[in-house]
Amino acid sequence: MKIAIVCYPTFGGSGVLATELGMSLASNGHEIHFIAYKMPVRLKISDTNIFFHKVNVPNYPLFNFQPYELALSTKLVDVIKKFSIQIMHVHYAIPHAYAAYMSKKMLEDQKIQVPIVTTLHGTDITLVGSHPFYKTAVNFSINKSDVVTCVSESLKKDTLDFFEIKNKIRVVPNFIDIEKYVKQQKLCVSENHEFGDELIITHVSNFRPVKNVKNVILVFNNILKKVSSKLIMIGEGPEKKMAENLCKKLNIESKVNFLGDTNEVEKNLCHSDLFLLPSRTESFGLAALEAMASKVPVVSSNAGGLSEINIHGETGFLSNPDDINSMTSYSIQIINDKKVLNDFKERAFKNAKLYDINSVVPMYEKIYEETLK
Repeated sequence: MKIAIVCYPTFGGSGVLATELGMSLASNGHEIHFIAYKMPVRLKISDTNIFFHKVNVPNYPLFNFQPYELALSTKLVDVIKKFSIQIMHVHYAIPHAYAAYMSKKMLEDQKIQVPIVTTLHGTDITLVGSHPFYKTAVNFSINKSDVVTCVSESLKKDTLDFFEIKNKIRVVPNFIDIEKYVKQQKLCVSENHEFGDELIITHVSNFRPVKNVKNVILVFNNILKKVSSKLIMIGEGPEKKMAENLCKKLNIESKVNFLGDTNEVEKNLCHSDLFLLPSRTESFGLAALEAMASKVPVVSSNAGGLSEINIHGETGFLSNPDDINSMTSYSIQIINDKKVLNDFKERAFKNAKLYDINSVVPMYEKIYEETLK
């Protein structure tokens, strides 16, 4: 099949999933065309079946805000016609599904039929979609898609609660390449533990307010009073400066490393002992799944789809997003005893294997085949 994938090219979960999906589909023999305003950060064009097409947005003085949807829909039409694309798979309702529908109607005028598969990831529903300025457009885009998928049962429920959806919504979970993490774990055995006897606690996110980064610092500060440890903060975003200042205020900056964005998340996770994710909203929790695949137990909030992957008392623990004391207590309970910690690590890895890429990608391939029929 020839498939166009439209996504955000960032380190966020939707961009990562779309990129990994496309690369896996290409390895299965499909021809994949990525379309975005810049190269997706995790995209490796080593496969002859993978192509990237940049969306250029001209700077017209007439517009206060440049019309990205217009540029994207035009680029979609051009790529679909030039490469005989059979399916558009867009990640995020706004602006991608909206632009895809515009391109579909333009193509229909030229007697070309290309269906739209839309995958909902979370903030397009819970944040953008629920805003009154965008709600009508999101509702329209979902209902005009030929197939709609979302990444968790929680997100499906939120979508049906927020909007008047006529389409059937299929749950296809996020995934990880478990073999990649197994290989990294083997490498970690031969590597020196970077921080000696200190336990390593990690957080990965885009540092947006919904990730509740402040509470990561506060929980770690409490843990540090009981257990010798180090905190690794991976990612970039608007809350990073606040987090750095809070560490200075608490006088723990020597115990916290801010690594910024990195393509080697699994390399950092494989040395970790605990993962913190106190998000206020989380449609799935891909960062938590990546941690579990690295044999790292998770203490997270109970928001959204996190409870579907982080099983309370088995792979880690769940708390309310602002319950600092509870998250501290659970964290110490896990890491304070080596046997308990190892048991949690093994159970986390076992649950992560349920979301292996080799189990989930065929679900998308089946959807494409059914859509084309």
